[in-house]
Amino acid sequence: MVLFFLAGSVSGYAQTKFTINGYVKDSLTGESVIGATITINGKSVGSNQYGFYSITVDSGDYELAVSHVSFLTQSQRIQLSENLQLNLFLLPKSAALSEVVIYSKRRDVNVRNAQMGQIDLSINQIKNVPAFLGEVDILKAIQLLPGVRNAGEGNAGFYVRGGGPDQNLIMLDDAVVYNTGHLFGFFSIFNSDAIKNTSLIKGGMPAQYGGRISSVLDVQMKDGNTNKFVTEGGIGLIASRVSVQGPIKKDKASFIVSARRTYIDALVKPFIKDTSNFYGSGYYFYDLNAKINYRFSDKDRLYLSGYFGRDVFTFRNAKLSFNADIPWGNSTGTIRWNHVFSRKLFANTTLVYNDYNFSFGAAQNNFQIKLASGIRDGSA
Repeated sequence: MVLFFLAGSVSGYAQTKFTINGYVKDSLTGESVIGATITINGKSVGSNQYGFYSITVDSGDYELAVSHVSFLTQSQRIQLSENLQLNLFLLPKSAALSEVVIYSKRRDVNVRNAQMGQIDLSINQIKNVPAFLGEVDILKAIQLLPGVRNAGEGNAGFYVRGGGPDQNLIMLDDAVVYNTGHLFGFFSIFNSDAIKNTSLIKGGMPAQYGGRISSVLDVQMKDGNTNKFVTEGGIGLIASRVSVQGPIKKDKASFIVSARRTYIDALVKPFIKDTSNFYGSGYYFYDLNAKINYRFSDKDRLYLSGYFGRDVFTFRNAKLSFNADIPWGNSTGTIRWNHVFSRKLFANTTLVYNDYNFSFGAAQNNFQIKLASGIRDGSA
């Protein structure tokens, strides 16, 4: 009798828990926001690499706040009496001018987070770093972080906590990138106009990345503006770039296409006379990024993305009748399906294709030689 009474008392005071889930997005472009912090009733969670979040609290009235280093903090009052699906929209700090705010609250998310040793950098943060010859370089920005050291001046490789450059796993939209440098390592292959976010994990890598010893650099491409068409570009000292993005079907599907090419060959050509033994020699590189995404419903999203880049070096010596052609580069393709099974279960299924190719061709008089090597693989 007493036991029954006590059990009834406990159940009478128990509170019902409900779950809030959804996506965090950029209010101007519709891009998902990675690494945003959602706080409610003293409990915090972060949006994953696809912008999805899920948090469970007791029923009641709460103040929900969402923040990110590159966006203005937003808050709203919610009454939680049932499970709630809520998409959160943030305004970029670059779109609004505000006063300088000094926070008295200690920011210790980096030590409370379950994933230790991870640093997330949005492209807006990377663009604040001084650029060499006008080219915003993700790998150069990474080398300024603690525990990371460059592999030599002008080299795109980097060491993390004493590991070698070959011990770093570098990925672009879940596809492994085998060659990360242009211009013999002076510039990275990542076009800043097509990149949304970069995550560096310096230790305790999750099992999904395999068994790399040193670090994981996970680079995410933009999904494309779902609200309006945007064209942007830039002219640098050694390369120019152009990017086009916009909605295919508003709030349903969007695309982005971004291209970059150097014109070192065009700049050097006027200084090489037609009578020179080295006339016809040159070097250039180019990149092409493309991505399409489609939202079937609030629970299903499909992404198709690809990258194609090449370095081309040619050498001509008329005096020795010697010609050499050396092209190399990467190609990647990714098909990704996001599905929300429940308010607490999010799944991502990915098919990846990688192709790295290096070839060497030379000829002198009647002698010719051709060599080729590469890596081609697929994974799921």
